[in-house]
Amino acid sequence: QVQLVESGGGLVQAGDSLRLSCVASGRTFSNYGMGWFRQAPGKEREFVATINWSGRTTYFADSVKGRFSISRENAKNTMYLQMKSLKPEDTAVYYCAAELSPIGSAWSRATGGSPGTYGYWGQGTQVTVSS
Repeated sequence: QVQLVESGGGLVQAGDSLRLSCVASGRTFSNYGMGWFRQAPGKEREFVATINWSGRTTYFADSVKGRFSISRENAKNTMYLQMKSLKPEDTAVYYCAAELSPIGSAWSRATGGSPGTYGYWGQGTQVTVSS
């Protein structure tokens, strides 16, 4: 059974940084693409960033491009989301997600950015950015 556990959320001020972590268990982590999504109160869940199985390919939502970075350490079964220059509009519950089935070379912004690509989700971690 695949399990994803996020951590690292918290309350910060605008302009601060945070690093979220997602630890996976239950299958071979390095075989699958991963992603981060977020959901603010009253809004739909939205794509934030995605990384392919090797870590060599990443994509970002326009709203976070240049401020957020995504990485993974396959030896530690862990994915990260480094967030810098945080804004109040970044306030949301952040979820990590794991690809349901390996797409491999077909990984793209469209596939990595689609919630339908992912079969497993974490419980979420709250990020609150005050102005």
